[in-house]
Amino acid sequence: MQKNALLDPSNKRFVLLSESCIPLYNFNIIYRYLQRSHFSYMSVFDDKGPHGRGRYNPNMSPLVTINQWRKGYQWFEVDRKLAIYILQDTKYYSKFKEFCKPPCYAEEHYFPTMLHIQKSNLIANSSLTFVDWSRGGAHPMTFYKDDITEEFLKKKLLGVQDCMYNGQDSSLCVLFARKFAPSSLKPLLQLAPALLGYG
Repeated sequence: MQKNALLDPSNKRFVLLSESCIPLYNFNIIYRYLQRSHFSYMSVFDDKGPHGRGRYNPNMSPLVTINQWRKGYQWFEVDRKLAIYILQDTKYYSKFKEFCKPPCYAEEHYFPTMLHIQKSNLIANSSLTFVDWSRGGAHPMTFYKDDITEEFLKKKLLGVQDCMYNGQDSSLCVLFARKFAPSSLKPLLQLAPALLGYG
């Protein structure tokens, strides 16, 4: 997260995406969704396996115990209030800086753990970015040119989902998706106007 972005008071929401992410809706839908949300979007979960608790360093105790240790996806969204809180944190950040070394990564462990402990009431505990982990392993599925079809977009990315939005049931659960290879760009641009509402 860039401190410079906070210097502009008109920036109310901050979304972290990768170069392999795509928007699933047009700008107006995404903007309205974020502006009306009462929460920030960060997945926070207790992963008892090697990629979660297995990355915990006992030197983090007593400030962070293994029972408080959390994992989350790197792709998240926070509102201005939470962004300022994160940038002002020195207590947890200094502990993570000292003891969170690869394979521990700040964006996967620091943000989820610190916010779980300090500000869990401000996060929706979900990500706005669709990622396909169905293959298992340390990396999600990558989508290539031949994967991009109308059926793929409709069923896999835009299919009916169930989640909560501001305390109400919603079928609009993700705004972005990843992981798209460069070869997928051309078919995505061909289908985007009709299916995604932009392009």
